[in-house]
Amino acid sequence: MAIIERGSTHQSVQQGARGQPEEAAMIPPPTYGDLLGHPHFRRWGLRIGVSTVIGVVFALAFEIRIGFTMAVLAVILDTVRRARSSSTIEAWQKSSAAERRTEKQLRGLAKAGYRVLHARAVPRDDDGVSDGRIDHLVIGPSGVYAIDSEKWDKRLPVRTLSHRKLFHGPFNKKDRLDEARWEADQASKIISAQVGFQVPVQPSVAIYGPAIPWKVMTVRDVDVYSGGRAKSYLRRRPKILTTEDVQRISTAAEEALPPVYEYVQA
Repeated sequence: MAIIERGSTHQSVQQGARGQPEEAAMIPPPTYGDLLGHPHFRRWGLRIGVSTVIGVVFALAFEIRIGFTMAVLAVILDTVRRARSSSTIEAWQKSSAAERRTEKQLRGLAKAGYRVLHARAVPRDDDGVSDGRIDHLVIGPSGVYAIDSEKWDKRLPVRTLSHRKLFHGPFNKKDRLDEARWEADQASKIISAQVGFQVPVQPSVAIYGPAIPWKVMTVRDVDVYSGGRAKSYLRRRPKILTTEDVQRISTAAEEALPPVYEYVQA
């Protein structure tokens, strides 16, 4: 696997990433209108408005104390609901349900010496197969992995043909495997150039929805498995990296692979 220059690679990543913020010097200071128009302010305004209506209805139907209690309860329940359905990654607010499920699994790996980076940008390919984003980059004792989380129609079966083709119902998922392999290869080249030695990155696809009739299967050099096995997939592999290796590689990856910024839409 060829090593590419750090400078040119980093520049291409910056240009290829979606939604990268402009230089700080080019961003004007926020106005009161900007702050009031921020999704968090609008969300809290709607939350307070709805809870007020609920409180008034119960106050008129019963008494003021019950109305106040119901209004507070409405705020708490809505806050908890949104916390459970949103990503913990501030710069990654439009993650899919599948990505959030994998993210939840990977949280517990820190105690086992793993580092996880979410939504990291890599250069796109010339044919437009890749969107230039790795959903989850995991660095730990068992190696380095690029995991893409997919939600597929559970009504269609998943099958393989001679470890070379992956089908979801009648649909050939070759492009999906090519994308995962491209993104892992780009991450490997960039991180290797950063640390000065070869760092293989194993591509994998975690699938949610349909039943997967195997634990882990390698198809076109990409590990494919049920999304619920993401954590065990990583931990059951033999250890090949030291604590120092993990620290060095994760630091290099965090510096060389910028996060993909996607903001909440109103």
